[in-house]
Amino acid sequence: MTIHSELRDDGIRVITMEHPPVNALTVQGWFDVAAALDEAGADMSTKVVVLRAEGRGFNAGVDIKEMQHTSGFEALLGANKGCYAAFKAVYECAVPVVAAVNGFCVGGGVGLVGNADCIVASDDAYFGVPEVNQGALGAATHMARLVPPHMLRTLYFTARTIKAVDLVQFGSVLETVPREQLLDAALKVAGEIAQKDTRVIRAAKEALNGIDPVDVNKSYRFEQGFTFELNLAGVADELRDEFAGTDKAGGKK
Repeated sequence: MTIHSELRDDGIRVITMEHPPVNALTVQGWFDVAAALDEAGADMSTKVVVLRAEGRGFNAGVDIKEMQHTSGFEALLGANKGCYAAFKAVYECAVPVVAAVNGFCVGGGVGLVGNADCIVASDDAYFGVPEVNQGALGAATHMARLVPPHMLRTLYFTARTIKAVDLVQFGSVLETVPREQLLDAALKVAGEIAQKDTRVIRAAKEALNGIDPVDVNKSYRFEQGFTFELNLAGVADELRDEFAGTDKAGGKK
């Protein structure tokens, strides 16, 4: 897992995730994302963060194969704690976070983006929470920040995806642009924020979080409890095995 963090002269910090082939993050990867965002917010030279990714897509969620090739519940617990830390770090970052989403953004990716302050996407980007396919629950908290309630339920129960261009009408995605223009579009929005007095922007971020109608940290933690129940029942392990192409002994089918 590689996380690049670069502070530009204009106060914009660009944090880039790069974990081929699909940016499905390992346990350590989620904690690395959290650490990069925590560091960014603590640095008073950082005025705004652009969170982006290299590769085919923004984020494919948790590395299921790592989970299925780890004995016991260590990787499961690690992934849950890592996702919680990363999503929380985006939300509680002391400065605004602009998400620049390319290609697919599913599962844990929605957790990152849903907690961001502004979303710019490539015109081929799409979002989804396919957790039910793997016997897990989660990120509904964050998808609820992107789509209306009934759309959320349909997407969640069916594991369908929704295009970024369709989210513009809801106001959750600011704009979509050709992929090659994505970073520039995100930097443009971030630049507008960076021009403001960072003391005011930091206070505004804290104030807006304070008036949110839903506590996203507690809400997501509540969802995770059902994932643990499904794991204890053996349902999640069975479905993850099918997804990862392994048998109960951890070997290839």
